[in-house]
Amino acid sequence: MTVHFIGAGPGAADLITVRGRDLIARCPVCLYAGSIVSPELLQYCPEGARIVDTAPMSLDEIEAEYVKAAEAGHDVARLHSGDLSVWSAVAEQVRRLEKHGLDYTMTPGVPAFAAAAATLGRELTIPAVAQSLVLTRVSGRASPMPNAETLAGFGATGATLAIHLAIHALGQVVEELTPLYGADCPVAIVVKASWPDERVIRGTLADIEAKVAADPIERTALIFVGRTLGATDFRESSLYDAAYQRRFRGRDSR
Repeated sequence: MTVHFIGAGPGAADLITVRGRDLIARCPVCLYAGSIVSPELLQYCPEGARIVDTAPMSLDEIEAEYVKAAEAGHDVARLHSGDLSVWSAVAEQVRRLEKHGLDYTMTPGVPAFAAAAATLGRELTIPAVAQSLVLTRVSGRASPMPNAETLAGFGATGATLAIHLAIHALGQVVEELTPLYGADCPVAIVVKASWPDERVIRGTLADIEAKVAADPIERTALIFVGRTLGATDFRESSLYDAAYQRRFRGRDSR
């Protein structure tokens, strides 16, 4: 018996890997986080599968489902939104599986920031503007931020910031980043990236709070801050420059 942790992507049912889809199709048990995973993904479950929405469940109850499946010899597809590598709450589940000696695998998924960037039609790293992307968040009830990981600290680098789980703290984001990026720095907020009710609010650090107040957002939003969001007059990468010789080009640069 194996528990297959699957990054279910940002929302759209077709933004899941082929491997993830195929794992769902062959597992007789499926656990999914119903509050943030699209129910459309359940169409890939085999007929007669036991499907459990873990949204109202405690970690102890989820652990009990794994043990129950193991006793029956049933593989489990465990769906988490986005990608498993960040903010997935997989680590504590793996620790409990290891306690029971149960096998598990991990299948990556399309992360929310990638889907949101696609919605914006933007590359988040632009030559000579910003070559780093910082995925971060602010402290919340579920998990506080380490003292050294601050918006101001990350913002001091000038990198593009993808701030997750922070729409409730938009005022804090604006206050801490305005002195670093400038009031005219572009901001884009993508709500429910790739879902049917996806929406985008664009602005600057100077006016984004007013725009959100006029069009309120409750949850499932990602805040981007950085000059890459509005960059148009930038130098082109040397990668495709005719004079840039690289081993895969295989031609004379003259």
